[in-house]
Amino acid sequence: MPQQIAPTRSNLLRTRQALKLAREGHEILDKKREVLTTELISHAHEAVMQQRQVWQKLADAYRALVEARLSMGRERLEWTALAVNKTVEVEIKLHSIMGVVIPAVEAHGEPPEMPYGLGDTTVALDEAVTRFREVLAEIPRLSEMLTTVWRLARELQKTQRRVNALQYIFIPQYEATIKYIESALEEREREETFRLKRLKSKETTARVGPPTREYQQPYRDIGGGKPTSYEFG
Repeated sequence: MPQQIAPTRSNLLRTRQALKLAREGHEILDKKREVLTTELISHAHEAVMQQRQVWQKLADAYRALVEARLSMGRERLEWTALAVNKTVEVEIKLHSIMGVVIPAVEAHGEPPEMPYGLGDTTVALDEAVTRFREVLAEIPRLSEMLTTVWRLARELQKTQRRVNALQYIFIPQYEATIKYIESALEEREREETFRLKRLKSKETTARVGPPTREYQQPYRDIGGGKPTSYEFG
């Protein structure tokens, strides 16, 4: 459906320029969509594999923790956990993929390997600690990959909406408007040409004037002379 604008040459030029920009934008966004799709598929595959690995390690760690609680008791296990007073420091660095800000998570430091004494603990607790340390080492990478996938997916959705808007709304609308203005201007030119021809025809007719005709009417004068002719304009 064409836009409701006056069919003038200035509007025609502006609409053509807008159509040109819309087509260029559509081409750029379409390429961006392809790159984002490729990156999303790649990161999503890695994120799925990483998540499965972390969930498996976390399940093993919780099984080891259950065994430690059964062997030590809940109260002794909680007191032993209080010995861990050091945590992991996380540093986040940002980089960009096709304008999408992606975090890079780096972990620094780790809890001590043996924060408790060996007298009141069991082998099951040592196994649980080892399992949770492995999970802790994988979490920064997993959080980075999941955040990357989420942001890429959101940006891809926005890009897809913009591509669809340009392809199915704005570009057809500009094309219909250009066609409407060109048709209106052609019709106006035909009317102007027809009007000029009519004016020229009227001027030519008025300049030439009606034709002159000669009529002859014989008559006899009193003296019996020859017939004469009169000219009527």
